[in-house]
Amino acid sequence: MQKRPFGATGLNTSILGFGGFHLLEIPASEAKWLLDRYLDAGGNYIETAAAYGDGESERKIGLAVAGRRNEFILTTKSGERSAQGFEANLARSLANLKTDHVDLVLMHAVGSGAELDLILGPGGAMEAAVRAKKEGRVRHIGISMHGQPDVLIRAMKEYPFEAVMTTINYYDHFNFPEIQDALVPLAREKNAAVILMKPVGDGLLWRSAPAAFRYAFSQPVSIVVAGINNREMLEADLRFAEDFTPMSESEIEALYSKAPELGNYVCRQCGACLVCPEKIPLTDIFRLEGWFDRQMADGTVTNASDWALKERLRFWFGNRDLASARYAELAVKGDACTECGKCNPTCPYGIDVRRKLSLADYKLAGRGIY
Repeated sequence: MQKRPFGATGLNTSILGFGGFHLLEIPASEAKWLLDRYLDAGGNYIETAAAYGDGESERKIGLAVAGRRNEFILTTKSGERSAQGFEANLARSLANLKTDHVDLVLMHAVGSGAELDLILGPGGAMEAAVRAKKEGRVRHIGISMHGQPDVLIRAMKEYPFEAVMTTINYYDHFNFPEIQDALVPLAREKNAAVILMKPVGDGLLWRSAPAAFRYAFSQPVSIVVAGINNREMLEADLRFAEDFTPMSESEIEALYSKAPELGNYVCRQCGACLVCPEKIPLTDIFRLEGWFDRQMADGTVTNASDWALKERLRFWFGNRDLASARYAELAVKGDACTECGKCNPTCPYGIDVRRKLSLADYKLAGRGIY
């Protein structure tokens, strides 16, 4: 399996990483089979978190592959923000994983500037992480979060994190364009590894898995981490990694245009619709809608399973309050629309812009009825 440099750490990671969250859903015996098969196929990166099942994922990994510890890079995450909490968390994680060190620890799901301040401030988790690194219990330190990346961008500017983990897939590219436009270039400038998570959008893109993985592998990242919980899925993911050839720019643009999950509702941020005589900032509003609920609630229901999946995923990243607050700051909002209709013919993706604007305003302004 192809390997890539893991930032400036000196490590080289297989392009496909094994994410441990979904090991919660299967027996320990099956987890062992999957992890052994992954390592036998040339994979070398296993990732989990202290919070996954209150340590259950870590325990399953420890039981399964502690005897092969020298064959893989091991990552766990801590959601603790204080030095004391981090130290206790790390000690438990090492015991669960049956190892004396992890290659990487990530400050887990840092979703606000206040949390970052706690981590980096006096008595914060970073003090304990740096101490553990000096003692050899942690080799490298990174940070992760979901969705809107302002906190990660700030973190990468304020501390020399060696790795950053973030959401990248061809669907959320249009919900959080700042990830690929700002965060990834900044991380590369800082020689930090970029860990791509959610290549199939938490499962939303499952019908398009070959294209989703090829898109993910084509990004300027060190590794693509996928959650795996059955043998068929593992074999498919391994095949995608083994057969990978980079997407050309024209292929990526074609995917952006024709992907069924993007369809005729998700805004591609092209700006063609910015002809509004009322100066409504349509693309800004639709980007905030992406923060709000990933543009998943589109006012239509096709079938029960698709609707249920989107309902489960649309608030997964917890950016609703931030999106609504930013919307409230806009000088011109969706309710300024006069329904003149000038925007609709301009969209090259067939989006009913007026209808979408009405729905976005309903979400972001907290209207009582749509």
